Amino acid sequence: MGRRPTKAADNPFCKARLEAAKYNERLYSKEGAAELLGVSVSTLSDYELGITKIIPPDMVLKMSDLYNAPELRNYYCAEICPLGFDTPRVEISDLDRICVRALFSLRKMNATGELLLDIAKDGIISEDERPDMEKVLHDLEELEEITQNLKVWITKNL
Repeated sequence: MGRRPTKAADNPFCKARLEAAKYNERLYSKEGAAELLGVSVSTLSDYELGITKIIPPDMVLKMSDLYNAPELRNYYCAEICPLGFDTPRVEISDLDRICVRALFSLRKMNATGELLLDIAKDGIISEDERPDMEKVLHDLEELEEITQNLKVWITKNL
């Protein structure tokens, strides 16, 4: 049996398992991974093939920990969990890229903070302040995505 899946090759759970197999030989096979996760091979196969649409959250945590793939938690929250529809999706970047983006975003946050103070000083968001409040929200969402990316990088690399 080959070690390169074809049908599940683009599945994030399969990718994470195969990446982790570089450090744990047992993860090359679904049999070995299923045993370590405490599930049947067919259940793991269903996860990796996308047959099981909603993987139990505790299983995502187990896979994330076993595979050293915190990005699976983010993927689950952003793409699978019905409550996480507004969770920013993280693509793992190099630390230097994340830091540059974070510093740039933090620099912008000074102006965003001033804008927010101007809007909130009277406790009312007037109709003409709505576009400014939308800009504040956009800047906060950008910072949230960068923060999530940095958290995933740190968790994966420490």
